[in-house]
Amino acid sequence: MAGSQQQLDSVPKPVPGNGLISEEARRLLEQQRAVRERQKQSLSLQRENILSQRTTNPSRRAALEDALAQIDASIAALE
Repeated sequence: MAGSQQQLDSVPKPVPGNGLISEEARRLLEQQRAVRERQKQSLSLQRENILSQRTTNPSRRAALEDALAQIDASIAALE
């Protein structure tokens, strides 16, 4: 995820004066949006997998809850 932030920091800024961005900048923004969407989709699938697991083992349940909290935090960071 640190790489995603670096990519966002390197996004070209709008052209001064007219508020428009170049085609290259638009393409880069679209690629970054697509990457974020794929990351969110992957995290959502992981979340669904964790929620589908049933266990009575307290240690396993705690591990699943921790993993779920971590995934939810990652999803929130992408939004």
